[in-house]
Amino acid sequence: MTVLPTSPVLRPSLLSAGLRHVRRAGPVLPVLLLIGMLALPVSGGEGGGTPADAVSGLVVVFCAVRLAQRRTRPLTRTAFVVLGLPVVAVAVAALGADSPANALEGMARYYQILVLVPAAVLLLVRDRADFRLVAWGLVTLALWQGTIGVHQYLTGTGASYAGEDIRAVGTFGATDVMGMSTVVSYGLVCAVALALGGESRRTRIAARICALALVVPLALSFSRGAWIATAVVCVLQVALGGIGRALRLLAAAVAAAVVLVGGFGVGTSMLEERLSSITQVTAAPDQSVTDRYTMWAAAIDMWEEHPATGVGLKNFPAYRDSHASIALSAGSDVAGAGAAFQRQPLLSPHNMYLLILSEQGLLSLCAIVGSWAALLVCGARRLTTAHRRGNGLDCALIGCGLLTWQLIDFVYSDIGGPSTVLTAVVFGLAAWWALSPAASGTAGRR
Repeated sequence: MTVLPTSPVLRPSLLSAGLRHVRRAGPVLPVLLLIGMLALPVSGGEGGGTPADAVSGLVVVFCAVRLAQRRTRPLTRTAFVVLGLPVVAVAVAALGADSPANALEGMARYYQILVLVPAAVLLLVRDRADFRLVAWGLVTLALWQGTIGVHQYLTGTGASYAGEDIRAVGTFGATDVMGMSTVVSYGLVCAVALALGGESRRTRIAARICALALVVPLALSFSRGAWIATAVVCVLQVALGGIGRALRLLAAAVAAAVVLVGGFGVGTSMLEERLSSITQVTAAPDQSVTDRYTMWAAAIDMWEEHPATGVGLKNFPAYRDSHASIALSAGSDVAGAGAAFQRQPLLSPHNMYLLILSEQGLLSLCAIVGSWAALLVCGARRLTTAHRRGNGLDCALIGCGLLTWQLIDFVYSDIGGPSTVLTAVVFGLAAWWALSPAASGTAGRR
């Protein structure tokens, strides 16, 4: 009698393995969905809500329901104080708005970006594995937007720049030329951090490839503010990552520069002119620089008239003309990337600190910037510990790097536009690294 061999134990199917991964990442899936919404083309006018804004509300609701089910204390005392400072500051500033509509709209936007979504991300990210998953989500979004941006440059279908439709803007369109550069910068900061502190060799190699690829669309965005912030943060990251890794990344950066100049012809007149314009703040600045400094001066003038509480939430446009000099142009030219030519009004100083100072006053500025400074200090302390122990360095570099990038970029930008909701996710990641017990506890050592 022939004895049939026993059947081998069947391996789990790919579908079963995929479902396990989905269940494992369950709490952060809404955050990944929010990041994914930024990959879609943006529709709607300036200042209007976007699908990503709606999903950010769902993330907050999901977090609230999950907290109600778990019945645990949601935030530590330190986190409650740090995230609560903007709540009080914005509520007081809303009292000075010229209308209830402006007060409610301004409060909703500030609470969304500075409080609610960051708190939800802080609470939904459970450990370093979740943190890294969200970081890779940012890298993936950056690669997608960057690929579209490079295609726009090569095919002449981007936003208008110097009379040619070559500016890479991704799916954000000509009305939000900072959107793609912001997304790509976030992804590049995350990729450099993962390349320096990734747990496995495969992760570090993949992150290096992603970082090199993202240099190209960042250059083609022609965004000086993003260039400055990214360069400063990446240099700091590399310095903290060790001499050997720093030399390898430096060699890769040189190779990327060769590709940019030789392969894409980026290092020619337009990019060189844009780079040189960074230092031309007093001698022959271009009109965009003139407009920016004129609005900065107007914002300071508004604050000097209302030092404590500012002119009121969303009141900068109403006071702009009475405080700006005649050097300010009527608006910026917008065209290309599927949009017809139009003049886009300049409704903010394009400096987050001066926007808060002019509209909300010195008290609110101290509270909000104090909250960011607390995040940076707490995050830097944990970064020092992670660097000394050699554990979780990638998460440390991501959390501190993203926050530092945002604080530098706020010198040249403010909240506004479809990409702003991603800023809330960045604040959430920074808050998790700085404030969550799981970031430094044994639960997060993976």
